[in-house]
Amino acid sequence: MKNLYVKFIVITIGMILLSFIMAFIISNAYYQQKLKPYNDDKNTKVALDIAAFAEEHPEIGVQEYLKSISRVGYRICLIDNGGHRTYFGEPFRDKSLSHSVQQQVLEGHIFHGMLHFPKQTFVTGFFADELRNTIGVPLKANGSTYALFIRPDIEFLFNEMHILFAWILAIAIFLTIVMVLIYTRYLVKPISNMTKATKSLAGGDFQVKLDSTRHDELGELSRNFMRMAEKLAQMEDMRKEFISNISHDIQSPLSNIKGYTNLLDTESISKEERNQYISIINNEITRLSTLTKQLLLLASLDRNKEIMKEKPFHLGKQLKELVRNHQWAISEKEIMLSYSLPDLEIVADPSLLNTVWDNLLSNAIKYNKPNGSIEISIEEKEETVIVRLADTGIGMTEAELDRIFDRFYRADQARTRTVEGTGLGLSIVKTIIDLHGGTIQVISKENEGTTFVVELPR
Repeated sequence: MKNLYVKFIVITIGMILLSFIMAFIISNAYYQQKLKPYNDDKNTKVALDIAAFAEEHPEIGVQEYLKSISRVGYRICLIDNGGHRTYFGEPFRDKSLSHSVQQQVLEGHIFHGMLHFPKQTFVTGFFADELRNTIGVPLKANGSTYALFIRPDIEFLFNEMHILFAWILAIAIFLTIVMVLIYTRYLVKPISNMTKATKSLAGGDFQVKLDSTRHDELGELSRNFMRMAEKLAQMEDMRKEFISNISHDIQSPLSNIKGYTNLLDTESISKEERNQYISIINNEITRLSTLTKQLLLLASLDRNKEIMKEKPFHLGKQLKELVRNHQWAISEKEIMLSYSLPDLEIVADPSLLNTVWDNLLSNAIKYNKPNGSIEISIEEKEETVIVRLADTGIGMTEAELDRIFDRFYRADQARTRTVEGTGLGLSIVKTIIDLHGGTIQVISKENEGTTFVVELPR
């Protein structure tokens, strides 16, 4: 994470420097196109005003007048016909100036040195204290002609200001870097914590805590990460519970089979006892067979959706046939069964849906009360069909409703200990309904009964 921290800082500082460079280039373009002609024109007017004032007031000595002008922020060079130069104010850094330029000004032409100062020079050319970077105008005083070259003394005019601007710029850059360092740590810290949390998850520790109070993308990522950790923790608990349950559900009948098989070797048992032991062994074998079939079906359903073989069939007829198959169990518990099953055709996998109805009806019978009732109905809609199966059985609590579709989960053993089951039936039901793109809802009250509502696409 340190590499990310360093990269972010380097990139941010690089962007700041690039921004300064781009701003400098844009400012230079603006200076060349707009400010440079403006400065040339402004200083040309100043130079002409100075020359005009000197010509109109011959009683004032040119030397003294130009000296006073230089004191208010100008660098001046006065050249006479003989080429002799007199400087006023701070000296020029570069005093080179072609003889032809001097002659043109002496002949009455204006020299626009500021305007024609090399264009390849950046905006810093404005600060170049060179004699070539001046305005040249002719000046006539006391019968003599001079060439007057003038430019503002930038150092004089902006001495304190450029120091102030330099400090402002330096402090701004320093504070920007400090703020980048602080903000980068604030930005990268959640990612660093998430990396540690990821390592904890990889090590099997799902109790991770992240800052979920942020209201940005990282906060949302942290909240999603913690939800994922909770789901993984639940899946790990379910895996352990699955292994524990399947081990128990396999080991228990095997132990019974082994125990009763050993009893069959005993010569002293009666024929009646022998038949009873054989019946118990057969029941345990049937229980193991049912468990393995359900496990194989779940594995097939989990693996892919291609297990489905969809075709048109009559849903009402299928449910009526299922009721006839369970008629003996219904009569044995003296349950009153009522149904409303119109002859409705849908496109689905009849074999898988038969497993759904068989599981739901079997549970309604097993968990029902003697002399209770079961009601089955089909409701047709435009694009879906709804199958309701309601019973007056023992019902379920809110806590049980939250887990009834978990594998190997069975309701309160204290209330259902006399009812056999693997705890896989409703998990298979939910998986099959999901594969068909349908939904299943459960409405239940303890000691009052349960209603399953299955909605399937037509």
